[in-house]
Amino acid sequence: MKLNEIIKQSLNDELNRQQNHIELIASENYVSEAVLIANGSIFTNKYAEGYPNRRYYGGCKFVDQVETLGIETAKKLFEAEHVNIQPHSGSQANAAAYKAFLKPNDKVLAMDLKAGGHLTHGFELNFSGEIYNFEFYGVNKDTYYIDFEEVRKKALEFKPNLILAGASAYSREIDFVKFRKIADEVGAYLMVDMAHIAGLVAAKAHPNPCLVADVVTTTTHKTLRGARGGMILCKAKYAKKVDSAVFPGTQGGPLEHLIAGKTQALIEASDQSFVDYANQVIKNAKALCEVLIENDIFVLTNGTDNHLINFEVKSKFNITGKQAEAILESIGIVCNKELLPFDTESSVNTSGLRVGSAAMTTRGFKENEFKEVGRIIVDALNQNKDLEVLKNEVKNLCDKFPIYENIKY
Repeated sequence: MKLNEIIKQSLNDELNRQQNHIELIASENYVSEAVLIANGSIFTNKYAEGYPNRRYYGGCKFVDQVETLGIETAKKLFEAEHVNIQPHSGSQANAAAYKAFLKPNDKVLAMDLKAGGHLTHGFELNFSGEIYNFEFYGVNKDTYYIDFEEVRKKALEFKPNLILAGASAYSREIDFVKFRKIADEVGAYLMVDMAHIAGLVAAKAHPNPCLVADVVTTTTHKTLRGARGGMILCKAKYAKKVDSAVFPGTQGGPLEHLIAGKTQALIEASDQSFVDYANQVIKNAKALCEVLIENDIFVLTNGTDNHLINFEVKSKFNITGKQAEAILESIGIVCNKELLPFDTESSVNTSGLRVGSAAMTTRGFKENEFKEVGRIIVDALNQNKDLEVLKNEVKNLCDKFPIYENIKY
């Protein structure tokens, strides 16, 4: 049977959309054609509940080979003692990690969503906030860096069972050793969610939480540039309870086609070219950041150490983050509105934007291209240049860096 025409058209439209816009959403990236092939492979037909060589279904010889390769590659890449590559997403990786180390109503100290944390870090409408008892730390109001004095003070008062480090919108290097010391002081487990920075960690461009944390969770698709999914890395002594928390604790059959895509991406991340890529991601983010600061735009922490930049638009341009996002999308630059720490706007409107350099670095952008992007952003939000002219400038940049030239649906 042929591909449905509506699906086919939508796939080609999406291919064109991705080709013709500048992707600055910090959590998105472009996978290799090899990862795409693995994701859509024959493994999609295979049920494989359990783990390699310990399945509840027959016929798993070949999926076992690939899953084992993924596990061993991840262990080496992240210097981890144990890896579970089965979580369907970062959120499910977090759910399983909580289940492994906590009981319902246990206490967790995590980064506040408004300060840069994630929904699964205790937001009241998320499963995490409903099942566990969360308290939150934030950032310093003057510097916007994590306030470790507050972290320690709250840990001593709250006596959490687990301390969670890691963020969804934090642009600076995270000091995992400081978190480890505080966790040890109060007798808590230390969990790190490295979803955004996993690719930088793999390339040794950011400190490795696997060396100090009890358990580390991640997505596999952001800076790691792999198939969409999740992964858990932990100390060997916690392997059994982590594996049990994933299956049968929170999931049934793993998605072996996506595990093949994750494995391919992990192999790619083991190559020197990926190290070069990750370092370029940081250089590019700094270059974009420089242009924003030069144009008197307030950038949180006055810079970045990773792929991500949070900046405020309300006071400079007299618009909300929601309006800024719409303006930029109209000229072909896609990013997302962001609720900033101490924001006076609602989460629907926000005062800021979050942008990231990972995807366009994959496309081949370097510092000069990101400086050009910064100029276009400033011109668009200042509304001092015709948007159609800026749209053409974006299109010209995109045309120089094509994606998936061999793919057509």
